[in-house]
Amino acid sequence: MDKNTVIGTLLLILVIFGYYSIYPPENIETNQEEKIENELKPQTKIINSDTSKVQLKSENYQKTQDSLNEKIFSIENNLVKLNVSNKGGFIGSVELKNFKRYDKDKLIIFDKDSSYFNLKLLTKNGLINSKDLFYESETKNIIVEQDNKESLILKFKLSENNYLEFIYTLEDNSYLVDFDINLNGFENIIVQNQNLIDAEWKINYLSTEKSIDNERMYSTIYYSEASEKGASKISERKNTTKTIKNNLKWIGFKNQFFSSILISEKGISKPITLTTNNSKTSEKYVKELQANFALSYGHRKNENKNLQFYFGPNDYKILKSFDNDFEKMIPLGWGIFGLVNKVLVIPCFNLLSSFISNYGIIILILTVFIKMLLFPFTFKSYVSQLKMKLIKPDIDAINEKYKEKEPMKAQQETMKLYSKSGVSPFGGCLPMLIQFPILIALFRFFPASIELRQQKFLWADDLSSYDSIASLPFEIPFYGDHVSLFTLLMTVSTIIYTKMNSQMTGGANQMPQMKIIMYMMPIMFLGFFNNYAAALSYYYFIFNIMTFGQQFVIKKYMINENDLMKQIEEKRSKPQKKSNFMKRLEEAQRQQRMKMKK
Repeated sequence: MDKNTVIGTLLLILVIFGYYSIYPPENIETNQEEKIENELKPQTKIINSDTSKVQLKSENYQKTQDSLNEKIFSIENNLVKLNVSNKGGFIGSVELKNFKRYDKDKLIIFDKDSSYFNLKLLTKNGLINSKDLFYESETKNIIVEQDNKESLILKFKLSENNYLEFIYTLEDNSYLVDFDINLNGFENIIVQNQNLIDAEWKINYLSTEKSIDNERMYSTIYYSEASEKGASKISERKNTTKTIKNNLKWIGFKNQFFSSILISEKGISKPITLTTNNSKTSEKYVKELQANFALSYGHRKNENKNLQFYFGPNDYKILKSFDNDFEKMIPLGWGIFGLVNKVLVIPCFNLLSSFISNYGIIILILTVFIKMLLFPFTFKSYVSQLKMKLIKPDIDAINEKYKEKEPMKAQQETMKLYSKSGVSPFGGCLPMLIQFPILIALFRFFPASIELRQQKFLWADDLSSYDSIASLPFEIPFYGDHVSLFTLLMTVSTIIYTKMNSQMTGGANQMPQMKIIMYMMPIMFLGFFNNYAAALSYYYFIFNIMTFGQQFVIKKYMINENDLMKQIEEKRSKPQKKSNFMKRLEEAQRQQRMKMKK
């Protein structure tokens, strides 16, 4: 057992010990593809040369066949390296240079065995699939120098004037790749009634993280319609095929921490079909993502299509800088939860990370800041809970007197007692209502935050994934095959917090079934959070510890039970004006008694 594990275990013991020290027991609470063999026949006359059109000579086709030995070309800058195969002419793999796999090997988000891009060209002699063709390039390996940009050009030639060309242009210090498609001299080769070129794009992401289950949980397809702002997505939880009725600005294949985005300023044309398929049979691949769409074709002598690809991290600042709603792919939560992340959490997180390198410390400071921000509500909640505890004997007396014979009367008298004592039974709920958006926001933020990826803290080797202090020789359903210490600490502290609240209110008006549920929830969370981001369990643990500390300070130095009881008695001695609620309650009780007499 290393020292960090020892520290964690000691923390667990100290939490339990501290609880009983501060609160003694008495006081606490894809169509099968056609092959190219029928597509480019050497002796077939495609176009009559008498009209300045070309004939596909046998030597051209033979030259293509002689190129069957695969060659790899590359273009790279300081951030990304793209490997392009001469077969298919598309990007066969992408390496992100500033990131590593969880095993410290270089990070390749997809390879040639798990990806392709294909154009379906319907010619007079059949279908040509661009992914089956072999391309030529005058350059093999290109390195983009600082403050410069370079292009990798690949051609499939029918003749000198008839060719399909792919051009990849990469700038220094950029994850954005310009992708130009040029069809030169194809205006009479492609059938005249084809005004759209069907395209296919597929990626089956390679697993790069410690937990492939978490990768699958956050892998899906996002898209943005040309006529609207924002972004939509396909469900991550099930295999889905979705047909899009409108043209799109971009299509994003998103993994947990990295994305591949296809962008078109002129729009990606319908028909568009997006498909997700879980790769659960393989531990190598995460999820297969595929887009079938179309590109407009005008039968011009030189037909050019200008596209772009983004291959890079799901970094909020980077994605937002494109001003194209790419940042919507980061699952920060909907509505108020996303707003809390954008307005509060992310700015605070970015500010702290600008001068603190340890993300465990950053989370600690962030937690302290949030708890101090919520302290007035915590104080109000504590006072309300203490008042409930002080009047519990009176509530018990009312229930003993009326509950069996006149439950409506018991309820009425209880509400009278609350009103006379200046106590609200819902007073302790306000802080929870205010805290809830923050808790849910952080629940979304931590697992999706690439800043936490591979960041170590204490015994956790990656705050974006689960921490493990012990591996089990078997897998427990709904729990896993390892023990997360941060999750244990969170669970124990949550149970203590639940017990404290129960004892603070004296269990007033709380049904036994509800008590069981309240204690069962932390146990259920133990199984759920055991495989979740360690940062999240760590945050909830610190949050609970801060709550204990604040309640101790309030109890010890800010509130005197005797003084509070005097306030309650003074409130009771004053004449009370019936609230509208009490009036309605009394009227309902009167009508019920009349019905019972009949």
